[in-house]
Amino acid sequence: MTLFFFILGLLVGIAILLWNRYALKSQLKNVLTASPDTEDLLGSLPTISLIKREILYLKQECDRQQQELQLRQESLDHAPIAYLRVDEENQLLWCNQKAQELLQIDRWKPGQIRLFLELVRSYELDQLIEQTRQTQTPQINEWVFYPITYAPQNITIENYQTKRPIAASIALKGFSYPLSQGQIEVFIENQQPLIELSRSRDRAFSDLTHELRTPLTSISLVSERLQTRLQEPERRWVEQMLKETRRLISLVKDWLDLSQLEENPYQTLSRQPLQLREVILSTWQILDPLAQQKQINLNYQGLNELEFLGDHSRLMQVFINLLDNSIKHSPPNTEITIYGTINPENNAIEINILDEGEGFLETDLPHIFDRLYRGDPSRTRQGSPEQSLHKGSGLGLAIAQEIIHAHGGTIIAQNHPDTGGAWTQIILPVEI
Repeated sequence: MTLFFFILGLLVGIAILLWNRYALKSQLKNVLTASPDTEDLLGSLPTISLIKREILYLKQECDRQQQELQLRQESLDHAPIAYLRVDEENQLLWCNQKAQELLQIDRWKPGQIRLFLELVRSYELDQLIEQTRQTQTPQINEWVFYPITYAPQNITIENYQTKRPIAASIALKGFSYPLSQGQIEVFIENQQPLIELSRSRDRAFSDLTHELRTPLTSISLVSERLQTRLQEPERRWVEQMLKETRRLISLVKDWLDLSQLEENPYQTLSRQPLQLREVILSTWQILDPLAQQKQINLNYQGLNELEFLGDHSRLMQVFINLLDNSIKHSPPNTEITIYGTINPENNAIEINILDEGEGFLETDLPHIFDRLYRGDPSRTRQGSPEQSLHKGSGLGLAIAQEIIHAHGGTIIAQNHPDTGGAWTQIILPVEI
């Protein structure tokens, strides 16, 4: 009887041992998953050897990942575009050398975690990061960055030594992407070289157009003299030459005007108190002969006493360009509506110009105010004298935009959501 219980206990012990060994192998199979051949070696190697192999493999894999991370950081560090990454609390985790140079980050070293706003004072960049975090979608933004440096010389003011900050603007374009755990990465392009190249090109073109004024004026004067002395068909040829010469003179004048507005926008304005209604009605009187040909009326709505500071002749130039296009694009026997209001939130005048035409083409809308852009032919200023009182150079809308910007305002072209007609909105500050 004792032998029976001994054998039974031995069998139970062996069964428990086999079960524990099976359970251990099952656990090892679930735990030791890093190495690809662990499952094949479970039955042939001791447990300690399997664990050692797994630890060795994990160490090698960790070293490989660390080398790969270091290689990627070195690649980003030598990249020609700035890169930075912040955590959920807007602390700078890492940035490359280009970002340090572009944003003048001189109080940060790799491995440090500093609040980003302490290192870079850029409201636009901070908003880009915050918007990306809130929407969890990639964002793109362009802005002008003013890094603060200091003049090498000291300035004495009443025996007080101080340094004068100097702001050198840099045009930037940022691309932000959301990462896990609330982190945001941002790629930043330096757009300043492109802007400088564009300015250099415009200056060269402006110099060229300036040189063209004298010979074109001479050709125009000679053509006018010949026009009275020739007979047909030579007279008709001279008339055509005179017409094209005047068109080139208008193009040169408009281009020089646009260049001057871009270079010195505020110096080209002569501000005085103006009444919006008076400016618009004065403009309409100039265009009234053209409007009468199509029986188009002006419907002005808004406050009669709407005063603001502005340049009278420049703003009339804006409204001539806009209303001239509206008249040409409007069907006969319709009206053009203009209404002006004051937005109390930003203390600005909102001027809306609506016609009853077919509106702008969607493909043209992003380029309406670009120089020499040719979109919908009915929206350009080309045409015969019978079609327009103001013969076009293709720069009218670009000049209008620059004039509004010089006044500190904005201009937007769109299609009205209800009528489908062209809708131009101008926003001007009441005081500058």
